[in-house]
Amino acid sequence: MTRPLALLLATALAGAAQADPPEILSAVADRQGDGWRVSVTLRHPDTGWEHYADGWRVETGDGTVLGTRLLVHPHEQEKPFTRALSGIALPEGAPLFVRARCLVDGWGAGLVPLERR
Repeated sequence: MTRPLALLLATALAGAAQADPPEILSAVADRQGDGWRVSVTLRHPDTGWEHYADGWRVETGDGTVLGTRLLVHPHEQEKPFTRALSGIALPEGAPLFVRARCLVDGWGAGLVPLERR
């Protein structure tokens, strides 16, 4: 492989690895019986089965995971999209957060506060 071609390939791969993380547009919890139903709205530039937002989770401030919602397919035609997870036990009064992930980049660094209604 020639040096210019190798450099071009390396640059393209580096750009792909730094894709946009899923953006959490809203995260709300509604009491449902003895537990909570958490609904999260995400926006992500899904490109198909090789790169899509594939989950979100509810965490405490210390990183303890209380519930995880897996997303098992891309949402190329549905942007943004909302998915929910029911039956989560949420501790009273503790600040809680949502973190999203994508298939390529893994769990994002950004946390969004969970709003209880």
